[in-house]
Amino acid sequence: MYFLTPRYLRQGRQFAKDARKLLAYKRDLWSAATIASFQAGIGRLDGALRERDRAAVDRAARDLDAQCSANLPSVADAGWRENVEVFLVAIVIALGVRTYFLQPFTIPTGSMYPTLNGIIGHPTQEPPPNFLVCIWQAAWNGRTWVDVAAKGDETILRLDDYTRFLFFSYTRVETDKNEYLVHVPVATAREREGFNLAPGRFFRAGQPILRGYHDTGDHVFVDKVTYHFRAPRREDVFVFNTGGIPTLDNRNTPNATSQFYIKRLAGTPGDELRIDPPRLFVNGEVAKGASFARVMAKQDGYGGYGNGFPGFLMPILRSPDQPYTVPAKNYFALGDNSYHSSDSRDWGPVPQQNIMGRGVMVYWPFQPHFGLIH
Repeated sequence: MYFLTPRYLRQGRQFAKDARKLLAYKRDLWSAATIASFQAGIGRLDGALRERDRAAVDRAARDLDAQCSANLPSVADAGWRENVEVFLVAIVIALGVRTYFLQPFTIPTGSMYPTLNGIIGHPTQEPPPNFLVCIWQAAWNGRTWVDVAAKGDETILRLDDYTRFLFFSYTRVETDKNEYLVHVPVATAREREGFNLAPGRFFRAGQPILRGYHDTGDHVFVDKVTYHFRAPRREDVFVFNTGGIPTLDNRNTPNATSQFYIKRLAGTPGDELRIDPPRLFVNGEVAKGASFARVMAKQDGYGGYGNGFPGFLMPILRSPDQPYTVPAKNYFALGDNSYHSSDSRDWGPVPQQNIMGRGVMVYWPFQPHFGLIH
């Protein structure tokens, strides 16, 4: 039996088998003398195995191994090649997982606040903390501190988006006298809830143009598998692309690249929806589920559901007496931050084919939303 066979015999037989395969691969490349010598080496190993002579098996195996080394060319930089192969395999596996199973996604705006954070700016009066604290907060909280003061009496002329090293978003602040590059996305620099910079703002010499910090948007994993086995459900936090949807960006730039949005799924095909602030009604009843109840309670940062922005009514669900029925093969998306969310109230329902997947967990920063999304 195999397990009762001495180890040296098992290894020797396997070595002889591998040597015969190598000879078959190289027969048309080796000379007749090399082939004869290699066959003789295999024969000596076979003979030692038949005799069950351990010392002879070891000698024959060492001799045959030396012949292998002598007749096979050494591979230059074998270690580097092996590392590159492992790296390439890892990339292929990661791309496969990203394409078919789990894809990372960054929350860009505050439309789902406080369930999920977008990139939020926080002006401060005090300067940034020391370098080590900044490094720790960047790693743990995803927080970036900025402190830019005016070099002279100057007025902002324009704000432009600027990207460094393909990934890092900056704002180029151009004044009538100077130019500043600030590590803050331009949208955050402009937002009233952010740093509220705008052309025309005047600053005295030494006055902070932009001082404070911004927290990166929550980084989430999107489950791309579940919706292949079941339909999207109310309360799901789902991600979709904006291709063919008349969002503000698509209306302003018809040929713009499709973006990804993340919202709360509020209505499935055939649902009749109505908003009577702060409540959402689905098919004539107050929306059921802990996530909807949390928004409608108007506590812990939630403001309830509304018919539009302050001073602006949405085209859809613009008043409590104007319900909306979700068309077939479409889904209605609402932001939890209803009064500051561009969603299906503005640009209509999300076609089924646009849905990418379900947001399942925040994997960074490590607070305050780290963990499963509800």
